[in-house]
Amino acid sequence: MRLVLESITREVNGESHLHTMSMGLEAGLNVLLGPTQAGKTSLMRLMAGLDRPTSGRVVVDGEDVTGRPVQQRNVAFVYQQFINYPSLTVFENIASPLRLQKKLSGDEIKQRVRETAEMMRIDHLLDRLPAALSGGQQQRTAIARALVKQAPLLLLDEPLVNLDYKLREELRTELGQIFVRRDAIVVYSTTEPLEALLMGGVTSVLEKGELLQSGPTLSVYHQPAHRRVGEVFSDPPMNIVPAIFEGGIALLSGDVRFPLPAHMAQLPGGHYFLGVRANHVVLETRQGQEIEIPAWIELTEISGSETIVHADHRDGSGGEFHLIAQLQGVYNFSYEQQTRLYLDPKRLFAFAPTGVLAASPASTVSQRKGGA
Repeated sequence: MRLVLESITREVNGESHLHTMSMGLEAGLNVLLGPTQAGKTSLMRLMAGLDRPTSGRVVVDGEDVTGRPVQQRNVAFVYQQFINYPSLTVFENIASPLRLQKKLSGDEIKQRVRETAEMMRIDHLLDRLPAALSGGQQQRTAIARALVKQAPLLLLDEPLVNLDYKLREELRTELGQIFVRRDAIVVYSTTEPLEALLMGGVTSVLEKGELLQSGPTLSVYHQPAHRRVGEVFSDPPMNIVPAIFEGGIALLSGDVRFPLPAHMAQLPGGHYFLGVRANHVVLETRQGQEIEIPAWIELTEISGSETIVHADHRDGSGGEFHLIAQLQGVYNFSYEQQTRLYLDPKRLFAFAPTGVLAASPASTVSQRKGGA
């Protein structure tokens, strides 16, 4: 199966939910990554036939299905919420789409349900009602009901967002293994960059209804085509700092300057934005070649075994920029405490004033760009 969206848009009450975009999806895992209201759910509803695009076409295996409702498409959809029939047992919840199809015998339905329940590790719960299940078990049931159809298009709209961290991690690993074995187009939406990296496959980055970039997940992560992609595909968002390149030197402020690293050495002089991910901002020099930045602490967030530090650099000439550092370990900084942060120049991205990627620390890899 091949699903193609051709120049689609989606408007609701005069408001644009999806700007013009084109996308082709093949069998395998396809991740939609973007913040809340990026357009992920709107896009998936068009794929499923729950909504029609305002303009453009939805094409499946060369056939225009734009006006075909969801009832006439072979699609399975899993939502954020634990949607199960409360009066039906787990067995009957999973069996319900097969009974509606009226294509399998009772014994075939029983076998398919048990195989799917075993795959989702809920085969011991088949006689229970949803109210007797934990949140994780309820979502496993909902996913099993989608998987049992063996539909060629499986859509999962942030299916793990309402689960606690341990359950998310456990289910994410299991789902990744299941998707590899399925000959179907699997579309999985998430707001979390780490989840996209863990899932792999092909990732499409969306923001404010625009498709920013699409390609193999690691390719998009290492070579964001635009600074907006870098900011979305990083958590915390990628640090973006204005810079001037002149005579082989990068100037960040009146007192922070350094020689351009090798991957930026051929760029012409002028104004740029430098990007660095928060986990590459550190508190101590490691190789003696890092850029030293005096900074004042604005905010400290301790989260488990790591600390997120927000700091400002200020110089005597009025130059100022903000940095976020993601540090391993627990640090207890006070407000306005002075410290020093270090950046490895080999880790820096350079973006042109338009936001387009000018230089990346990653090796060149192939990628597909979206229409935005």
